[in-house]
Amino acid sequence: MAACGADAAAWFQPGDSIYYAGDVNRPGCNSAYQLVDARLAARSPANWSAVEAAALPLTGLTAWEALFEHLGYAPDAPADGRTLLVVGGAGGVGSIAIQLARLVPGLRVVATASRAESTAWCRQMGAHEVIDHSLPLRPQLEAIGIPAVQSVLLLNRPDEHFAALAELIAPFGHIANVVPFSRPVELNALMRKSASFSWNYMFTRSMFQTADMARQGDILARLTALAEAGRIRSTRREHLGQLSARALGDAHARLERGDAIGKLTLSGFSNFQEPV
Repeated sequence: MAACGADAAAWFQPGDSIYYAGDVNRPGCNSAYQLVDARLAARSPANWSAVEAAALPLTGLTAWEALFEHLGYAPDAPADGRTLLVVGGAGGVGSIAIQLARLVPGLRVVATASRAESTAWCRQMGAHEVIDHSLPLRPQLEAIGIPAVQSVLLLNRPDEHFAALAELIAPFGHIANVVPFSRPVELNALMRKSASFSWNYMFTRSMFQTADMARQGDILARLTALAEAGRIRSTRREHLGQLSARALGDAHARLERGDAIGKLTLSGFSNFQEPV
């Protein structure tokens, strides 16, 4: 951190290594310098490199909010007999969501993936089982003894998967979704089961300056503590070098293909002491 205002001095000092996801209303991480509200930041893990830490805030906040605020789980609080289905487990959010879900004792974590490489990655992140989302889900779940799931974290292609998930969700279950639909969705499919559906958009707090905006800094501090205790690992899978227009374009092209595994990272400018 290069500098901080008087109101931020209660939390940080110039020179601190911090991380954040920031605010889409302000210039973002393609900029050499960024102005960030201190309430959205926390000290980054001391035992992780800057590049490893950079992979965590956006996806970590998204996964934490979805799992622990929307779906109602909590780290170290038992959830025996319950199953979480993570649709799109090998992506950035899925990679950390699997790890965070494994902090819930007794919760059975099933991820979806469609390639051998992404399946292996989900298992490395800690998924108990991995099924193929390019094939019908119900037969695969029934084959591993799961007739219904109590919760779903929907991270990939909601138009394609929602109808099947509405059939799979248990009565009073909950689907949390982070990806927009491209066409209207039939939420009435959840009515008879009294199942609930919620959106999670990680930038809501900063975008609308909500009263609990500092919650994001608190969550990042919790993630730092988990990282320093060795309870979660970085989801950085591939580093694409120093930030440049070409490298940035390559990274976006990779993401737009929809087959990226874990997180891609870029280093900051050469005049900085550490990558960001």
